[in-house]
Amino acid sequence: MGKNKHKSMGVAFFLNLSFTIIEIIGGILTGSIAIISDAIHDLGDSISLGMSWYLERKASRKPSDKYTFGYKRLSLMGSLLNAAVLIFGSLYVLIEAGKRLFEPVSPNSQGMFWLAILGIAVNGYAAYRIKKGESGMNQKMLSWHLLEDLLGWIAVLVVSIIMQFKEIPILDPLLSIGITLFVLYHVIKNLKKTLVILMDAVPQEVNLKDMKDQFLNLEYVMDIHNLHYWSLDGKSSAFSTHLIVQEKLENGQEEVIRNKIRQILKNNDEGIDFISIQVERGRKTC
Repeated sequence: MGKNKHKSMGVAFFLNLSFTIIEIIGGILTGSIAIISDAIHDLGDSISLGMSWYLERKASRKPSDKYTFGYKRLSLMGSLLNAAVLIFGSLYVLIEAGKRLFEPVSPNSQGMFWLAILGIAVNGYAAYRIKKGESGMNQKMLSWHLLEDLLGWIAVLVVSIIMQFKEIPILDPLLSIGITLFVLYHVIKNLKKTLVILMDAVPQEVNLKDMKDQFLNLEYVMDIHNLHYWSLDGKSSAFSTHLIVQEKLENGQEEVIRNKIRQILKNNDEGIDFISIQVERGRKTC
């Protein structure tokens, strides 16, 4: 599964880089702001795709003596890098498209049409490969990279067809602005999720209060504190807590309690990888 994911990212990177070169040449020849701005954007995409591919491969390494939780959060660095490239690239597109609203330029609609067909094929295939292996925040951010490109080329195709029958040069920048705003909205949503993970917040799908009540309802458990639950990379989670149990327990009961807690955790979150449960016999804490 991991090798297929890395292979998909590699394919997407080389496809994106190759097409960026074609796109830059085609954008200059057709005079389309949608294509030129997308070419600049794709150049940044290629860089971030390459970096994300590298970081994702490093993130799959096993834990070491220094990094005992492993390298999973390297994939979040890839997500942040992708978000930064997308945001700054999108701002550039908005500025350039805004200029064309006031000074419309008629692009070469025939050239736009054939370049759009190629763009849809290349970016569609790359988006499919990434989506197929999507699992963490990095892959989700990469998916938005490629979806943005795919939507952009669909828009270019629509504009090129319309302009072959009627010259409306303002359509080029208008569609470019619409698609960019749509993608920016989703990028910011994913960026927020990435930052929440980096702040070690409890995963959104986990109800920690309900889980704590389940722990306290276990036989012999008197109190629970130092309860921590966090996500490492958006798909793998970690948990630690300190239990206070009754003084008089039969032999082996501590391990029974630990196993029950592990089962509760697994029932709530199949992606939990690290579990640390410290048990102490004594009185309830204040």
